Amino acid sequence: MDPQLPTDEDLLQQMLAGDEEAFAALYRRRQAGVFRFALHMSGSAAAAEDVTQEVFLSLMRDAVKFDPRRGSLAAFLYGIARNQVLRALDRHAGRSSQAEYELAAPDADPLGHLTRRETVETVRAAVLSLPVHYREVVVLCELHEMDYAQAAAALGCALGTVRSRLHRARGLLAERLRGAAAPAVVAGQIKPARCSV
Repeated sequence: MDPQLPTDEDLLQQMLAGDEEAFAALYRRRQAGVFRFALHMSGSAAAAEDVTQEVFLSLMRDAVKFDPRRGSLAAFLYGIARNQVLRALDRHAGRSSQAEYELAAPDADPLGHLTRRETVETVRAAVLSLPVHYREVVVLCELHEMDYAQAAAALGCALGTVRSRLHRARGLLAERLRGAAAPAVVAGQIKPARCSV
């Protein structure tokens, strides 16, 4: 991050002092990541929009609950998003949900685009099929590139729990993708787990 820009915590303090532009700056900085997390967790753009809105409403209501000793403001926001997604999943349990992801427009290589699209859809379906506690570590660590400590802060669990869940989740993904239309992912990017957690 540019050292000239205020940190998330600076913006939060300004927001608590009544600066509406500080809230807007925080929203612009963190909204896309929160939305992507909710989308990857729920498979629904509509649910992700609702979750994102609720995260920032919660921030306005409960910003004083943020404790920088427990993690970053981003981890705090992901923690709120996680709770909102879990509530949404509970509300919609039993209903079949079709992923509503948008993919990039086709390029000059239609066959290549189709292959990439099928691979992406296969991986997304595999991630969505994981139990929630495995899905959330995959989304945070693999898709959002959080380190284990950041993910642990967002999830409110121990660092070792994140490691073991991610290890098991990778194994489950490898099993689900084996033989599917994503051989490059199975062969090169997802490593099978050696033990169960």
